[in-house]
Amino acid sequence: MKILKDKVAKLSFVALLATVTASMFYTPTAAAHGEKSQAAFMRMRTIHWFDLNWSKEEVAVNDTMTISGKFFVFSGWPETVDKPEISFLNIGIPGPVFIRAGSWIGGQLVPRSVSLELGETYDFKVLLKARRPGDWHVHTMLNVKGGGPIIGPGKWVTVTGSMKDFTNPITTLTGETIDLETYNLDNTYFWHAFWYALGLAWMGYWMKKPMFIPRSIAVESGKADSLISGTDRKVAMGFAAGTIAIVAMSMSSTNEQYPVTTPLQAGLLRGIKSIEMPATSVAVKVEDATYRVPGRAMQMTLTITNNGDSAIRLGEFNTAGVRFMDANVAQDETGYPDDLLAEEGLTVSDNSPLAPGQSRTVQVTASDAAWEVYRLADLIYDPDSRFAGLLFFYDEAGKRQLITIDAPLIPTFI
Repeated sequence: MKILKDKVAKLSFVALLATVTASMFYTPTAAAHGEKSQAAFMRMRTIHWFDLNWSKEEVAVNDTMTISGKFFVFSGWPETVDKPEISFLNIGIPGPVFIRAGSWIGGQLVPRSVSLELGETYDFKVLLKARRPGDWHVHTMLNVKGGGPIIGPGKWVTVTGSMKDFTNPITTLTGETIDLETYNLDNTYFWHAFWYALGLAWMGYWMKKPMFIPRSIAVESGKADSLISGTDRKVAMGFAAGTIAIVAMSMSSTNEQYPVTTPLQAGLLRGIKSIEMPATSVAVKVEDATYRVPGRAMQMTLTITNNGDSAIRLGEFNTAGVRFMDANVAQDETGYPDDLLAEEGLTVSDNSPLAPGQSRTVQVTASDAAWEVYRLADLIYDPDSRFAGLLFFYDEAGKRQLITIDAPLIPTFI
C-alpha cells in the first residue's frame, strides 16, 4: 500500500509539472477593452484624454504609427489614488505587438518617469513600430506609482505582414550596429535551457525519494530528520556550490566580453512643460447631477455664464474617454473610436447661442449605451459618488473653450 501511494503521488506530481509546462506554450487569442476593468471614478477623476489621434488604422510590420493628443490631470484627483508625482507615459497593448520607438510630453523626450502637476494640461506623442501581425486594441495609458495603470481610450489597429521580417536595429555607444530582436538569442536560449534542466535535475533527485504522503506521515510522527540522509545533504551542497561557481564564472566571462556598460536609467524628469491653455470666458456651475439607471443617462443642471464677447453653445461632454456630442454644434472628424463616440448623445434643454454677458440655467443630458458597456454606471455604487469631465463650448467663429466640472452624482431608479 505504501509503494502504491508513493507511485500515485509521483504520478500526480509529474502530471502537474506537465500541465504547468504545457501552459507555458499555450497562447490563446484574447480580445478585451482594458479600460472596462477600472473603477469608473478612477477613469473620470484622474486623467482626461482628448484631441486623440491614431495616425494609422492599418500598418505593416516594421512600419511606424503615432498616437498623439492631450491629457488633463484632474484637479480633484481622488484621495484613494496616489498623485501622479512619479508617472510613466505608456501604451496599453496585448503584449509586444508594437515596440515603443519614442515618447514625448510637452515636446520633451520622456524615456523615463516624469512628475506631473494637478490641474495642468499636457500634449503627448508616442511613436510605435509594428512587430506582430493581427488586430490589436491600442490604448493610451499612464502608469502612476502607487496608483497603477490609468488606461485611456483605445482603438483597433491592424498590423499586416509577417513577424519573421521584423527587425529592430540600433547602434551602440561603441559604434556597433545590432538587431535587438535577435541579438544574442542563442545565448539566451542556452541559459534558459540550462537553468531549466538544472531545476529538473534537482526535482528529479528528490522525486526518487518518498513523496508527499510518506513525508507528511513522517513529519506528523516526529521523524522528519529521517527524511534527509547524509547523501542528500552532500547532493544539496554540491548543487549550491555548483550554482554559485557557474554564476561567478559566467559573470566574469560576461564582464570580460563586454567591458563597456551603462546602468539602467531610472531618474525622474521634473519640470515637464504643460500647455498654456487660453483664458476661459465661460463659467459653469453644476446645480445638481443625477444618473437615471433605467434610461442609461446622466442629467445635469448647469448654470452657464458667458463672460466673453462672442455667443457660445455647448458642443461636447467628455468623461472617461467617452464623448457625448451635440451634432448640431460639433462633429468628430478625427476617426475617434465608434464605441466611445456618442455623436448624438448630448442634448441641452436650450442650446441656442448664449449672448455675451448672459447667464442661463439648462438641463444637459448625456445618454448612450456606453454608460453600461463601459461600466461607467458603476459610479453610483462608489462610497464617494462623484463624477468629473470636460465641457467644450464653441463660439460663433468655431473656437473652442474647455471647462472642467466635478460634482456629486445621485442615482435615480424611475
